[in-house]
Amino acid sequence: MNNLKTFQVFPNIPKPLAFLEVLSRNIWWCWHHDAIELFRRVNPRLWDKAGRNPIMFSTYLPQKRLEELAKDDSFLAHLRRVKESYKRQIQTPVNHADSPFGKQDTIAYFSMEFGIHESIPLFAGGLGILAGDHLKAVSDTALPLTGVGLLYQQGYFRQFLDQNGWQQEEYPETDFFHLPMRRARDRSGNMVSISVTGPDGDIHADLWKIKVGRVPLYLLNTNIPENSPENREITSRLYVGEQKLRLAQEILLGIGGTRALTAMGIRLLVCHMNEGHSAFASLERLALLMETYDTDISTALQIVPRSTVFTTHTPVAAGHDEFPAELVKPCLLPLTDRMGVTADEILSWGQPEGAGPDAPFSMFVLGVRMAQHCNGVSELHGTVARRMWSHVWPGLPENEVPITHVTNGVHISSWISHENALLFERYIGPEWSLHPSSSDVVSRVDEIYDEELWRAHEMSRSRLIRTCRKLMAEQYGRRNAPRAIMEEIGSVLDPDVLTIGFSRRFATYKRANLLLNDPERFKAILNSDTHPVQIIFAGKAHPRDDEGKGLIEEIVRFAQTPEARHRVVFIEDYDIHMARHLVHGADVWLNTPRRPLEACGTSGMKAAINGVLNLSVLDGWWCEGYAEDRGWRIGNGEEYADSVYQDAVESQAIYNILENDVIPCFYERKNGGVPSRWIQMMKASMKMGMRLFCSHRMVREYESRFYHPAAKRYHSLVAAGEQGNAREAENLGKQMERLRQLWQDIRIHGPVVDTDGPFRVGETFRVTTKIFLGELRPDEVEVEFYYGTLKSPDVLIDGHAEQMNMSEDLGDGRYSYAGVIECRFSGRYGFTVRVTPRGDGWLKFTPGFITWA
Repeated sequence: MNNLKTFQVFPNIPKPLAFLEVLSRNIWWCWHHDAIELFRRVNPRLWDKAGRNPIMFSTYLPQKRLEELAKDDSFLAHLRRVKESYKRQIQTPVNHADSPFGKQDTIAYFSMEFGIHESIPLFAGGLGILAGDHLKAVSDTALPLTGVGLLYQQGYFRQFLDQNGWQQEEYPETDFFHLPMRRARDRSGNMVSISVTGPDGDIHADLWKIKVGRVPLYLLNTNIPENSPENREITSRLYVGEQKLRLAQEILLGIGGTRALTAMGIRLLVCHMNEGHSAFASLERLALLMETYDTDISTALQIVPRSTVFTTHTPVAAGHDEFPAELVKPCLLPLTDRMGVTADEILSWGQPEGAGPDAPFSMFVLGVRMAQHCNGVSELHGTVARRMWSHVWPGLPENEVPITHVTNGVHISSWISHENALLFERYIGPEWSLHPSSSDVVSRVDEIYDEELWRAHEMSRSRLIRTCRKLMAEQYGRRNAPRAIMEEIGSVLDPDVLTIGFSRRFATYKRANLLLNDPERFKAILNSDTHPVQIIFAGKAHPRDDEGKGLIEEIVRFAQTPEARHRVVFIEDYDIHMARHLVHGADVWLNTPRRPLEACGTSGMKAAINGVLNLSVLDGWWCEGYAEDRGWRIGNGEEYADSVYQDAVESQAIYNILENDVIPCFYERKNGGVPSRWIQMMKASMKMGMRLFCSHRMVREYESRFYHPAAKRYHSLVAAGEQGNAREAENLGKQMERLRQLWQDIRIHGPVVDTDGPFRVGETFRVTTKIFLGELRPDEVEVEFYYGTLKSPDVLIDGHAEQMNMSEDLGDGRYSYAGVIECRFSGRYGFTVRVTPRGDGWLKFTPGFITWA
C-alpha cells in the first residue's frame, strides 16, 4: 500500500499512576531494584516479553489492568516509595560548594557506545558497559557530566548459531519509538540539528536525548532525509568495517558532538574522550576557543590539552583506528580557515613524531597529543600503554611516559543480584547503593549471616539454570531440533552443582577453549560421581573474526559429546540480561587471557561483588584484586613467547587448581550444612569488589585527579588580563614557540663526579656538569640527573630524576650545574644528565623537548 501514514498509540495512564510514565522516560529505574519490581509486579510475563523495556511494556498492557492498579493500595504504596526515592536522587538540587563548574558548564564524556540496559541497544561490549556504568555513577554523585554518542539504527548484531555451532549475525532495526528518548531542544525550544564535513561531503544529523538519572546523554542520528543514502548509513551500525564509513562516524562523534553541545548552549569545560574514536572533538574545540576568546591557534593549543582527559582501553596497537592521510585531509579543510593552519599541520597532530606527511593518521596519537590527562584502565595496562606508545615521546624514559592509570569500576547496584540487594538493605541500610565503596558499608558485609548469604546465592544459581534451559529451548527450537533433544534440554545443568561462568568477547587471546586442551581430563572433572562441575559459556565473536567463531564452534562441538552434553552449554546472543544472570548465579568466574592483553576485564568485578570467586590469569584488574582468601590465580604473572607451551602449562594449572582447591572447598559441608570456608571467601570477594572496583570510586578518582584540576586550569588559562582574554594561555603559547625555536641549541657536557667509587649505602657524591643553553634562560629549563639500576651498558631500569641547581653563570649562555646523589641501596647503577622545560606536566612532557648529556 502506498502513502501510509503512521501514528503511535500509548495507554491512557490513570492519574494515580502518572509517575509510571515519568519513570519509564528516565533510565534511572534500571539500577534501582524497587523500581524494577514496580514494573514487574504489573505483569511479570509481559515484562519479560517486552524485553524489560517500560515503554514497549506499556503498549502490551490492557487498559483494564491499569485501571485495576489505580485502585490497588498496595501497588500505590509501592509507587509512592519509588517516587520519593526518585525525587530525592534526581530532582533534589545538589550544591557542590567547591565545584569549578558553573550552571552551563559540563564535562563532556564522548564514547562510541553506551551499555546502559539491554533495552537500549547502543553497545557492543566492555567499553560500552563501562561507559554506561560511568554515567550511572556520575548521576549518583551528581557531577555535571554530559554523555555524547551516536544513535544506531541497528546497533550491534544479534548472534545465532547454525547446526554446527558457527556464528551467524542478524542486525534488527531498533524501534526508536520504544526507546526512552526525545528530540533535543535548545534554550529557545528549537530542535537541534548539526552538520559536519565527512569523506562524502556534508553530513547532517539531528540530536536525541536520553535521561540517565541526572545525566543527559545526547545521541546524533544521520538517518534523515537531508542526507545522501551513503551518509544516512553512518549511524546504521556500531563499529562498521568500511574505512570511509568508520571515519565519518568518528568525525560525527567528535566534531558533531562538540557542535551539538554548543548548539544546546552547554559550555564544554572539560572533555573526556573514552578511547580514540572521539579524538576529533579536540579539533572542533580548538576552533571554538579561538572564536570565543579571539585568540590564535598557539594559544588555543595551550587550553585544549590541559582541559582534556583521554582514556585508552586497548593494549594492542592494531586495535586503534588509523586512516590514510589522503582520506582524512579533505575532511579537515573546513577547519583550516577557522584555525589559520594548513591541513597538513592538522594531520601532523595525528602522526607520530618524525613521520612523513603521508603516514597514517592515528586516532590514538591525536587523542594523546590533545590531552594532558591520559590513562589506561588498570595498573598493568598503564605499564603496557607506556611501553606501547613510548615512541610518541622520543627520548623520554618509558617509566616517565605521561600515561597513568585509573582502574575501571562497575556500578554495583546495576550488577548486584536482587537477593543480595535485599540482604544489603537489611544489614547495611537503605541508602547503601549511594556510597557502596565507603568503609562503613563494606565492613558490614561480614554481619550478613552465612546461611542467608548462601541461600541467596543458591536462588541466583537456580535462576541462572532455569534461564539457561529456557534460552537453550529457544535456540534449539529455532534450529528445528528433534523432539528427543528438546525434551532432554529440561535436564541440562544441575542447580546443586559447582557452576563455572565464562562469558566475554570471543577473541583468540581470551582463549575460551583453554579448558579443552586435555579433553579427557576435563571430562573427568565434569563427571565426578561425588563432586561434579558444570560450565556455562556465552559471548560473541566479531563478525569478521573467523578464528573467534572457530572457538565457539569448538566449544559447541565439545558440548554435544555424550560426556559433556549435560555439563557444558553455550548460550547464544550474550547481552546485559544474560550477563546479569551469569554474574549473579555462577560460583566461579573463569578468565584465561594471554597476559598482558587484557586491559582490565570488568566482568570479573561484577561477579566478585555477588560473591562469585574469580579463577583468573594475573592480567588486567586481577593483578590488583587477587589475594588467596578471595579467589585463585592461574600462574604467577608470566609472559610467554611460545603460545602452544603457554596453553599447555596454563591449562594444566587450571585442572590442578580445580581438582585440588576449588572443588574441595565448594563441596566441603560439615554435617550437611553450608560451605563455611567458601562463604568466607565469598564475603572477602564482595568486600574487595565494593572497596576497590566500584564505579563510584572510579568516578571520584577521575574527579579529583582529572576533572577538577582540568576545570580549574581552564578557568585560569582563559581568564582576561589587562591586554585581553586568555592571557596565561597566550603567554604559554609564546613560550612554547620560543622553546621550539631555541631547543636544538642546548648542549650538555658529560657529568663529572667529585670522587671515585665504589660507595657504601648511605654515602653521597656530588655530580657537576656544564650546559650550553644559548638564548634560553636557566629559569626556563630544569636540569636533572637521571639515575637507576644498570640493566646493560646503555639501559637503566627503575629510573629516577632529581633536580640539579645552577652553581655558576659562565657567560655566553653557558652554565655550571651541580647536584648530590645519595646511595640508598646496594647494586650496580648508572646516571646521566638531561634538560627539560620548566613548567606544568603538559609543557614538561611535550614531545621533542628533552636533551640528554
